[in-house]
Amino acid sequence: MRILPPAGVVRTLSAAQLSSSLGDGAYYTCSALYFTQFVGLSPTLLGLSLTVAWALGSVAGVPLGHVADRHGPRGTAVLLTVAAASIAASFLLIRSYVPFLLAICLYATVQSGLAAARQALLAGLVSPVERTGALAYLQSMVNAGLAVGAGLGGLALGHGTRTGFLAVFAVDALSFAVGALVLLRLPPVATARGRSGNEPRLAVLRDHPFAVVTLINTVLMLRLPLLSLVIPLWIATRVPGLTWLASALFVLNTLAVMLFQVRTARAITDLRTASRAVRGAGVLLLASCAVFAVSGFDLPLWAMAAVLICAAALQVVGEMKQSAGSWQISFDLAPAHQVGQYQGFFGTSTAVSRTLGPVLLTALIVTWGVPGWLVLGGLFLAAGHAMGPAARWAARNRRRALPRPALPGPARQEEDARAEREPGERRLERALGPDQGLVRDEPLQPGTAQIGDGQRPLHDEARGGELPGHRARMVVDEGDRVPRAVGG
Repeated sequence: MRILPPAGVVRTLSAAQLSSSLGDGAYYTCSALYFTQFVGLSPTLLGLSLTVAWALGSVAGVPLGHVADRHGPRGTAVLLTVAAASIAASFLLIRSYVPFLLAICLYATVQSGLAAARQALLAGLVSPVERTGALAYLQSMVNAGLAVGAGLGGLALGHGTRTGFLAVFAVDALSFAVGALVLLRLPPVATARGRSGNEPRLAVLRDHPFAVVTLINTVLMLRLPLLSLVIPLWIATRVPGLTWLASALFVLNTLAVMLFQVRTARAITDLRTASRAVRGAGVLLLASCAVFAVSGFDLPLWAMAAVLICAAALQVVGEMKQSAGSWQISFDLAPAHQVGQYQGFFGTSTAVSRTLGPVLLTALIVTWGVPGWLVLGGLFLAAGHAMGPAARWAARNRRRALPRPALPGPARQEEDARAEREPGERRLERALGPDQGLVRDEPLQPGTAQIGDGQRPLHDEARGGELPGHRARMVVDEGDRVPRAVGG
């Protein structure tokens, strides 16, 4: 079982992610207590401020991702990491509400933009077939960093002094500074090409199918507040004698992702396998919620502990499948020159789930109880099954939206004549895009090609007509992955 990422770009990205997440783990463990006890904010005001901050952050992801596309993801990621370090350092000086609100809004904005820039950087440095595996390594490092950071934060909590909390903020700032230095070791990535004449600046905002995919992912990401907030509250209200188990379940989740996320991601290589993984995740998350619901009944303490551990185990397996599948889908649906803004938009699913999830899930589960668990499981199941059709719709929409190169009249005629002379196989690939793998899954009907999950007529979509001389039949040689078109 390999935990360390392979040497090279992925290891460097993982090191930067590990450093930043270590500071995050320490910060998230201690910040709420510090700002309520030492700055004097009420819990209600703190919660409202965090909601406003992350709402602003979710909006900022797209434009900052666009900046990464246009001006280079490495430079953008470095600048945003330095900005995060500076904001974390400013917490050392905050003693009142207004500076806190300003700093926390900037912190959330920078974090959202940084996530989009990192994804664009990874897309520019790692080949498409390796991206999901690379992200699995990065997620393992995130969990490791959060665990170590939470341990450091726990020391500050145990110490209970202002000095201890301020030391945590200093560690947070230092971890981001180190992360920026590590990112500088990566090679620069070529910036995106200029926009075509009719292409909007923020094209993702007009990509309605991709918005549906993001909305479905938002429902699935409601799993995030479960482990950090809802499950501890559920245990505390239903089984007060097992409150210690909440932290044990968190450790179980962290270790499982560190050890098995990379292995889970290996089977996911394209939209079809990603959609299957997300569909399976929906089933597992439903099963997890159903088992958690069982803990709402009167059981012996040992049986209650066993039920909760079983439910948490199902949840983490579903979490790993959902994460790996959604990574693949989000990258496959993003145009190569707009990865930053598309990842920024897709990242809003995480921000929204973190913002609205605590309120929704607390009312649904802690207040309503067993029926609430079953409703949430049903939502996970429905979202998991809806992801595949939505992703295929978004993929078709992307192919239709591919711009035709703007060429003057004679050049267009020459291009069309050259295309007519191309072998049918190359013309088919040009029409569909090089990333649309043509794989034989079932016997082909005459005049069709296997594309994604089904067969489609053999058309030249770039010009909207049939492929001349290639209408009669398709022949697939044994062992070949690419169909050959032959004239009839």
